[in-house]
Amino acid sequence: MEHIHGTYNSELVILSYIIAAVASYAALDLAGRVSLAKGMPRNVWLTCGAMSMGLGIWSMHFVGMLAFTFPMNVSYSTGGVTFSVLLAIVASAVALHIAGRESVSMRQIIVAGLLMTVGISSMHYVGMAAMSASITYEVSKVILSILIAAAASFAALWLMFFFRHRHSRSTWVYKLGSGLIMAIGITGMHYTGMSAAQFHNGHVMGKHPGMQMNPDMLAYLIAAGTFVTLGFTLFGIFFNQRLSQKDQRIHENEQWYQALYHNHSDAIISVDREGYVKGINAAVTRITGFEEQYVINRRIDHTLDNVEIYWQNDIQQVAWADGFLDQHNYNATMRVVDGRLRDLHISVVPVMIEGKHMGSHILIKDVTEEKQAQENILHQALHDSLTGLPNRRKLDDVLAATIASSELTGQQFAVMVMDIDRFKMINDSLGHSIGDIFLQEVSDRIMDAMQAWDSKAEDNVMLARMGGDEFTLVVANDQRNETGVAELAERIVNAIQLPYRLKENDFYVTASIGIAMYPDHGIEADSLLKHADTAMYEVKKNGKNGFQFYTTQLDSELYERIELEGYLRKALERDEMLLYYQPQIRTEDSRMIGVEALIRWNHPQKGILAPNVFIPLAEETGMIYAIGNWTLREACRQMKQWHEAGGPLIPVSVNLSSLQFHQANLLEQVQHALLETGLEAKYLELEITESMMMDASVSADILNELTSLGVKISLDDFGTGYSSLSYLKHYPIHKLKIDRSFVTDITENRSDQAIVATIISMAQHLKMEVIAEGIETKGQLDILMENDCKEIQGYYFSRPLPAQEVEDHFFVPLRLEEQS
Repeated sequence: MEHIHGTYNSELVILSYIIAAVASYAALDLAGRVSLAKGMPRNVWLTCGAMSMGLGIWSMHFVGMLAFTFPMNVSYSTGGVTFSVLLAIVASAVALHIAGRESVSMRQIIVAGLLMTVGISSMHYVGMAAMSASITYEVSKVILSILIAAAASFAALWLMFFFRHRHSRSTWVYKLGSGLIMAIGITGMHYTGMSAAQFHNGHVMGKHPGMQMNPDMLAYLIAAGTFVTLGFTLFGIFFNQRLSQKDQRIHENEQWYQALYHNHSDAIISVDREGYVKGINAAVTRITGFEEQYVINRRIDHTLDNVEIYWQNDIQQVAWADGFLDQHNYNATMRVVDGRLRDLHISVVPVMIEGKHMGSHILIKDVTEEKQAQENILHQALHDSLTGLPNRRKLDDVLAATIASSELTGQQFAVMVMDIDRFKMINDSLGHSIGDIFLQEVSDRIMDAMQAWDSKAEDNVMLARMGGDEFTLVVANDQRNETGVAELAERIVNAIQLPYRLKENDFYVTASIGIAMYPDHGIEADSLLKHADTAMYEVKKNGKNGFQFYTTQLDSELYERIELEGYLRKALERDEMLLYYQPQIRTEDSRMIGVEALIRWNHPQKGILAPNVFIPLAEETGMIYAIGNWTLREACRQMKQWHEAGGPLIPVSVNLSSLQFHQANLLEQVQHALLETGLEAKYLELEITESMMMDASVSADILNELTSLGVKISLDDFGTGYSSLSYLKHYPIHKLKIDRSFVTDITENRSDQAIVATIISMAQHLKMEVIAEGIETKGQLDILMENDCKEIQGYYFSRPLPAQEVEDHFFVPLRLEEQS
């Protein structure tokens, strides 16, 4: 059998490679289209893509065969050619189907690669068999061609899978490069298979029924048809890609909108221009309780007809009448489905499409918590955090409003300023936490007194806490005159003076109230408060525990008080303070056994002033610390001087104020006074009152520290306080002083006699010294001596004297008596 040798047309070889490259590029793009499509569009893309890709691969194969020039005419079997085309299409369909799936296992890729290999190899060798020539094959090269087909198949599958979701500006470059590489594999397989074939002239080829056409012309026609087919395919891909991108953008925008719409924290109700609800988000049900089926396709006004809703403005009819044409903002309170009242902020946003109003979005924001927070902040700004009462800022607002109202009606009202007497003593001795509890109970008592005075007191009277222990009332009850206001003040005073149970003990305080009436005592807020304050200080000056209306006379007294305060601040600097000393006498021999140091103020204009004139002012202004420390040092200095001058070795008694007793450095001040003057501690006696010992633990520590220095403690005004007598057992107290209030009427009042006798007897049984003060008559002295009172102090023996007069009246006679 004669072996036929042929030659290759280089132009057709290159053309076949180009066809393979274009087909490969189209296949990579088709894989992406198939993967993005779903349902019927996917099947259409898969079918069209398989035909386009299969025809491209087959065209490359056929052009490649036509590129081989035989020395005789060669025809092709129509059936064989058709079958080879079908094999190429099937192989392409398998590749696109696998590459277009969401996920592919390794097993599926291997099976698909093998099927594609079989398809491409079968297409080649079936196409070769369609030639009207006798062909034998070199087995090794056939196997090599099949292996090349397998490599090309697996490479094609991997590249299709890789590029199917890659969308960037440079993706086409990578696809083109990959298409050129795939084309090398496909053409390599073909020409390797062609080289494996050996053609023989063993039978008559011309009689084979087939296509009879110039091979070159046929090759170019097939190439042209293939390029047109692939061109349409690529154009379709490009056009579809643009449409898909547009659809994708529309879809993404819709998804963004839907995500915002359905996940928005505010309720959104979409209505058309007739007011019918077309859509709601989940927040509508969460905020209002309305289920979607209850409101959808119903008019919004019909939906709300059965809902309890309170509009802050009369806009409901306007909103429905306008059909939500314009943008509006409303505030309303709605009783939602679960029965709760919710504060809502409602915004209507029109939907305009090409300039036409198509409907509106109604945005509903639940502002209940926000409004409550704002109300809480406002309440905190206008109310006292401890008692919950209105504060100074709220008082100013109410007072201004009351004045404005009274100017129109001509009605009067009262301003009452109240201060709790002895509160500072409780706060300092028991601590601030107990002081806070005390103030809360005081405010409750005032409110109860107001309610008892007028059942509508909450509407007619405002109680405010100004700070500390100061309260202010605005009494706007137009049915009451000054008599009615005085009745309220008396009720409050009586309520305040009842005992308070603090730290398992009863404590007593009083209240001082000043009252100013509008318009008699002022027509402005500042003047009313000032005049009420002036009246309150007048009550304090006159013994506290009461109330007083303002009078013009009090202005001059207030001016004097302010002037006195100014002088007092400079009194120590100007060396205007001095000490008087009142002798303390032993009854059995009338000998002086001690002196009490009593401060006086040598005022530059008013002369010598008693302590009751300026000590309360010093306590109020805080100057009592400096004055008390000066008194302590001066008394020690004078007594040490008398001792060194040969005077009797007697102690000096110094009064401590409540503030001084509770100052943090009291012990240091006492030590400093003793060291500075050189006076022995046993000659210093400190007088305290019962009220200073309210807090047992604090008072005990202070007294024990003072006693450890060697200082003696005397309990002044014994019997006038309200504390428990148990402190006489537990505290280091050396002496009791019977208050002058029990001595004044002792000659006529049997109760005073019994009290004095009891105090003396109790002190003796407790091994304490006892001294009575305020002795002015012999009758008083006789009764005290009958009850075995051994020490006395009072005008009967001597008034308080300057240091020099004490020396002249007591020390000189004592020296003469000793010399004789």
